[in-house]
Amino acid sequence: MNVLVTPKDGAALLDWGAGARRAAVGRSGIGVKRREGDGVTPLGTYPLRRLYWRADRIEWLVTGLPIKAIARDDGWCDAPGDPNYNRLVKRPYAASSETLWRDDGLYDLLVTIGFNDDPVVDGAGSAIFLHAARPDYGPTEGCIALAKADLLELLMRLAPGDTLTAAL
Repeated sequence: MNVLVTPKDGAALLDWGAGARRAAVGRSGIGVKRREGDGVTPLGTYPLRRLYWRADRIEWLVTGLPIKAIARDDGWCDAPGDPNYNRLVKRPYAASSETLWRDDGLYDLLVTIGFNDDPVVDGAGSAIFLHAARPDYGPTEGCIALAKADLLELLMRLAPGDTLTAAL
């Protein structure tokens, strides 16, 4: 299955064949991602790798994706030049890393998108995820976000080999 995200009137729509759903994308929109921190949701088609989830908040999950519970000390390295750039790390970490165990619930369900991971190109962008949106669908730093209920529905349909396409 291919999940499609497209811009729509200053926001975005995500569709997996069950009807388009409102989504949020990067503050700089969908485009060619040039560097770490540019706020761009990368244009192109990428594999959906793995689901990480907060087992203390969500007990029941149905998905065909590989899954891993998020631990309190999990982070994602976003420091260009670090040997673990764009990889899962344990916090505290000597270089910059994003905390996966969040209080706001945005990362209770987190799907890693296979952008810049095979191979990793230093500084080309990291931590591109599919996760829950803020209530106002505010922009992300480059991730794709949708309502938690929509994300749960999508997860039930995902399987290894599925992809996500960000298009204009």
